Amino acid sequence: MTTDPAIAPADLLERYRRAGKKIATAESCTGGMVAAALTDIAGSSDVVDRGFVTYSNEAKTELIDVPAELIQRVGAVSAEVALAMAKGALVHSHADMAVSITGIAGPGGGSATKPVGLVWFGLANRGGGTLVEKRNFTGDRAAIRRQAVATALALLEYAISE
Repeated sequence: MTTDPAIAPADLLERYRRAGKKIATAESCTGGMVAAALTDIAGSSDVVDRGFVTYSNEAKTELIDVPAELIQRVGAVSAEVALAMAKGALVHSHADMAVSITGIAGPGGGSATKPVGLVWFGLANRGGGTLVEKRNFTGDRAAIRRQAVATALALLEYAISE
């Protein structure tokens, strides 16, 4: 799937508002930046149900039920964990759609198989649909995090368009 990361948060909120849908976020490497981008808009509380900042592996397990065994087996930065995060955010919210982000923003923490800039996104719809996306961003920590936020917003736009 190709996403256009140009959607303005206010426009995204309006699309969800018109559809009568709510959003939850589960964020690791962005530390709540997607939720912040949405809640910077006055009146967003009728669309944004809640956001989970699950920066540590323990938080992923304790707050949104990502199995510790899964994290140990595949690593926190993986398709499987991104999907489990999105599904867990739905279970622990009243949202209709959840987006998750887990990645390596740097400058350290990368490896040959999981380099700095690798970010996985999960999308889960209360109706049962899911999507997982992988991106390899470039730039410094701030740039990687900004690109991740833009991509998460674009995924939420894609989801409401379907």
